Amino acid sequence: MSSVGGKLCTSEASNHKEETCNVVIFGETGAGKSSLINLVAGTRTALTSCTAVGCTTETNVYDISIPSQNETLKVKLFDTVGLGKGFEGEVSDKDARRALKTLLRDLMKQTDIHLLMYCVRGARATKALYRNYNLIRSEVKERVPIVLVVTCLEDREPEMEDWWRDNVRSISDFGMTFAGHACVTTATIDRYAGDELERRHKQSYHAVSQLIEKCRSKGGQRPLSDAGERQHDTIRQVSPKMATSKNRHKTIVLFGETGAGKSSLVNLMAGKEVARTSPDTQRCTMPQWNEYTIDFDGDSYTVFETIGLDESQLEIKEYLESVENAYKLVRELDRRGGIDLLLFCVRAGKITTTLQGNYWLFHEFLCKKKVPIVLAVTNLEREQRMEDWWQRNEGTFDKYQIKVAGHACITAANRSDDRHKDLYEQSRITIRNLVQTFTADGQKQACMRGHSLLVSLMHKLKELLIGGLSVRRKDLVPHLTKRCGMSPEVAKQLIDMIE
Repeated sequence: MSSVGGKLCTSEASNHKEETCNVVIFGETGAGKSSLINLVAGTRTALTSCTAVGCTTETNVYDISIPSQNETLKVKLFDTVGLGKGFEGEVSDKDARRALKTLLRDLMKQTDIHLLMYCVRGARATKALYRNYNLIRSEVKERVPIVLVVTCLEDREPEMEDWWRDNVRSISDFGMTFAGHACVTTATIDRYAGDELERRHKQSYHAVSQLIEKCRSKGGQRPLSDAGERQHDTIRQVSPKMATSKNRHKTIVLFGETGAGKSSLVNLMAGKEVARTSPDTQRCTMPQWNEYTIDFDGDSYTVFETIGLDESQLEIKEYLESVENAYKLVRELDRRGGIDLLLFCVRAGKITTTLQGNYWLFHEFLCKKKVPIVLAVTNLEREQRMEDWWQRNEGTFDKYQIKVAGHACITAANRSDDRHKDLYEQSRITIRNLVQTFTADGQKQACMRGHSLLVSLMHKLKELLIGGLSVRRKDLVPHLTKRCGMSPEVAKQLIDMIE
């Protein structure tokens, strides 16, 4: 019933060419593709995982039926391997992309594809979102409609559909057009689910079912109906304010990709709104960094909020820009006296190449493992006990060689219901205790001086990849492509810089 390349899947689909609607679901690991299958099926048909490891390791096929007016629409759903998996994933990003291409080509040769469903998590649009879209679009051209399904919107206020209204212009600016969209939740309905979540769950089922029903017949894509017609609200970037004090504040570098909740984490630690947050696709932080002074429990901290690497498979220009920004930050902190703590903010989900790359860049490159690094895992408000997430996933972080001195499992979302208020205050205590513990006197060993950092960083890149400096150029390319997800062309350019 399943196959990575899709050959077995296509042979099954061909038996129902006339009466069955074939829908291929694709997207990054952790986007909720398997949960989307269960939403449409109405049962827990597809295997899902609450750990940081993707659970879909090959293309799985599910036959379901959707009531449609006076008939029942037979649908064959193809659940594909998640894109953008980490270096140690069971199916690498490169293999996942190859398998997806093979599946699409085989289906279009042997039978038909009626609909492509792009499943994305409801955070912010990045170039990675466009890269996956472009991968599919280049394979099917205009022959198959592509629709967007945005998941994890159960807490979106006032309604889930507001995500589309806020982000449609940004999606269009990225060059993406869709034949339709659905803003949904795929959260499991259990004893903790309230009436509002149940309402949104039913609404989500109908929205996805309608997408399948409307696009059941093969045809060209329709452009975004309102793209370019709505006024786009530009988010103004806030300039950082340089803190001045007679006594040096303890210095924290807060990093992580866009959408992880860094600005909300700053507000959580501060106990008030000092950092701007935003629910839409635009970044709230500057391209380099923002700086905040936070005081609690008699101590003063200077928090530098930066983005770091913001997506998997960066192009060489973007990679070097990220390195340059990080270099400038470390040089500035070197001038002020060094770094006391690295605070790595990640959103609970799967371990991706972006997550690994950020750990690699800040902990191993910039600070040479000499500054303590701790992990703040956000978006855990739906856990019965937030710490349970770490107990399930600690081994996975070890497997990916992401070793931290401490961690905090928290929610950084400030909401009004009583249960969430309690979790939010609990999270404030947890993160403050973590910061105090690992910025105590004697914790910081050293911080690399800034003047020769960029050259040392490039040599360290080579050293980390191949275990030593005596390596031939032709042997370094495979390491860069495998470990960093770079294309051979980008890898060769980077090697030129290292040499």
